[in-house]
Amino acid sequence: MDLKNSSVLITGGTSGIGLELVKQLSKIGTTIIITGRNPDTLYATKKRFPAIHTFQSDVSKVTDIELLYKDVIREFPALNMIINNAGEMRLIDLQDTGKRLEDITREIDINLRGTIHMVHRFLPHLLKKPAAAIVNVSSAIAFMPYSVAPVYSASKAAVHAYTMALRLQLGKTNVKVIELIPPGVSTNLQNDWVLQPNPGMMMDVGKMVNVAIKGLLKDTPEIKPILVKVIKTLSKLMPNQLMKFGHREFEKFKQLNNHQ
Repeated sequence: MDLKNSSVLITGGTSGIGLELVKQLSKIGTTIIITGRNPDTLYATKKRFPAIHTFQSDVSKVTDIELLYKDVIREFPALNMIINNAGEMRLIDLQDTGKRLEDITREIDINLRGTIHMVHRFLPHLLKKPAAAIVNVSSAIAFMPYSVAPVYSASKAAVHAYTMALRLQLGKTNVKVIELIPPGVSTNLQNDWVLQPNPGMMMDVGKMVNVAIKGLLKDTPEIKPILVKVIKTLSKLMPNQLMKFGHREFEKFKQLNNHQ
């Protein structure tokens, strides 16, 4: 993709990978539109990057997506790329009956339904462009069920499967379908966790997005750093051992959670 002459919509663009995409795409000269739920963080991001355009929107709400589509297409008819980046990841004990059912499924609403709804709404517009792309952000956990974050794991595995199917269906169109597959990345996603991740196992967000930019420029179907390639290979060669390795984190989380 010609990123310099593209108009890109990034959901969840006020923090983490989304914010870093704003930072690095701004240096290229891309027209950047971002969404976020919090007006204060949208304002702070706009203040930091005055050239970007912001819209308050929640991808888990269909009505928000409808309004976002109408506003963005009216103001930015040249839009030719959407990056479905908005996401949430929580550590959950499925035996904890204190959570309401609708709360348990929050990651499904944001990570999976949000992605599907965004694609469904913006695809007709993108199909009209001579060159366009849909970028869905999944996770290395799509290949390795992570027991301490079960609903997140399910949502990202589903995003991975959905993206592959979407790529096949759009194979003869002008719309490229790209999956961005990060490993664990140091962002504010983990701020509220009772069990903090091992810093040595986390990738720097700047390095991750640098890999992403290079992949976007080359229209790479699956953009993944070396660590994710290793995880994907191990998930085929030794899936049980990989899951058991990850499950050790759940035991630590359960102990900490019980002492709160």
